Amino acid sequence: MNVRDIITEHYRPGTDLYDLFMRHAHLVTQKSLEMAATLSHLNPDTDFIREAAMLHDIGIFMTHAPAIHCRGSHPYVCHGFLGRQLLDNMGLFRHALVSERHTGAGITLDNIKSNRLPLPLRDMVPESLEEKIICVADKFYSKSPEKQGHEPSVEEIISSLSEIDPGHGRRFFQWACRFHLCPSVQRF
Repeated sequence: MNVRDIITEHYRPGTDLYDLFMRHAHLVTQKSLEMAATLSHLNPDTDFIREAAMLHDIGIFMTHAPAIHCRGSHPYVCHGFLGRQLLDNMGLFRHALVSERHTGAGITLDNIKSNRLPLPLRDMVPESLEEKIICVADKFYSKSPEKQGHEPSVEEIISSLSEIDPGHGRRFFQWACRFHLCPSVQRF
């Protein structure tokens, strides 16, 4: 599989969206691989992580988020499951799950119902080690122009996710600590 071919099928090189997508994907991939290197005792699949981290946001072009050059018609919260559909159609089922499950610290069925989110009614929470690694790494790199270049602390990420839902903050905290990212954080 050639990840770059998949990306350029949906993102035109030289455009602002392509540049934003690639910058974010490379940062998340690098952070994911750095985290995986500290977890060798858990045998993370680094080849898969390299591919899936590059593709985790493949669905953003179908959303309407003008601040990040996305001109699609769907709400941004849909980018994960839209990416899953796209990757499922390519037979990349494992990669597709990463795309669907990386948003926030995963989106639960209860989150979807209680917030009336325009998403399929199912849990979309990372399950595998690789899914969790990519989900955690993604939170360190915003695509928003005003936040680019700022890598938030684990505390900042927990606080931001907890504002969405306390369960998101707790999940992120547990994963981040398991991945050796929060030795001084004593929050949950």
